[in-house]
Amino acid sequence: MARESEFLSLSDAAFRSIIGPGSRHVALIEDAFKVLVESPGGGVSINGSAKDRAAAKRVVETLAKRADLGAEITEADVRTALGAQRSGGKTPEGVALPVGRRGAIAPKTPAQARYLEALAKCELTFGVGPAGTGKTFLAAAYGASLLRRGQVDRLVITRPAVEAGEKLGFLPGDLNEKVDPYLAPIWEALNEILGADDVRRRRDKGEIEAAPIAFMRGRTLSHAFIIADEAQNLTRLQMKMVLTRLGEGARMVVTGDPSQVDLVNTRDSGLPHALRILENVKGVGVLRFEAADVVRHAMVERIVRAYDADAAAARGGDATAP
Repeated sequence: MARESEFLSLSDAAFRSIIGPGSRHVALIEDAFKVLVESPGGGVSINGSAKDRAAAKRVVETLAKRADLGAEITEADVRTALGAQRSGGKTPEGVALPVGRRGAIAPKTPAQARYLEALAKCELTFGVGPAGTGKTFLAAAYGASLLRRGQVDRLVITRPAVEAGEKLGFLPGDLNEKVDPYLAPIWEALNEILGADDVRRRRDKGEIEAAPIAFMRGRTLSHAFIIADEAQNLTRLQMKMVLTRLGEGARMVVTGDPSQVDLVNTRDSGLPHALRILENVKGVGVLRFEAADVVRHAMVERIVRAYDADAAAARGGDATAP
């Protein structure tokens, strides 16, 4: 089979992103499609069979679009684009949130693109699926973008502290010090998006607020963006209470993984119950992520798939499954 080359002209930002640190991104593309990628001035030249060259070209174009939107391209982005190309999946089109401290935040997978679309269209959005799919990070990024544009007055974050039960009152420190350990993933996301100094300043001004589930009762949250994280650990009554906090001009996103319930009575989880009764309600959007949408280390996707297969086998009546 003839091996030919094709040249793609790229912007400076896209060129640097495609090459990657120490040419690591190029090496991943070459290994995936058995092509040779060279970098003459102004772009890249892809050498290989017509089929491999076309596949590599689509990956390069996908990454170049993200880079031109201002998004930082990481090794995880390259692996995600490669996986989408190999599986025949669609790549996300030009949606980006211009709030990232290191560049715009753009979806890495089609599911993430649909998630951002749901957040923009719906008053209440559910993002559910396995760890590493970007549910919480994108929710925080979207909330931060609304806050920066003045479209909401506050970003309110709540998450159940299942491990603490009713003992938060006995922990040392003020409310923030009691709750912060349970909100670490949110703070890490916001620090990456806005920067630690901006997050601290907005917390001091009351623009970013963390509240345990118990402190949500009786409140009406108006002109706010609310993130209810790890919602699989909300009971049905807690879920109803949280969802009914929405006030005028408010929006809410509920994130969680129904397969990771830590409640003593797993059947009381409010997340699957809410999904069942609210999915077709006007103004509600539901986005379900899968193992293929994992954008962390490649090993995380393999771990999720292994657990999914084990759970499927157990549901099929394998009583000996561990």
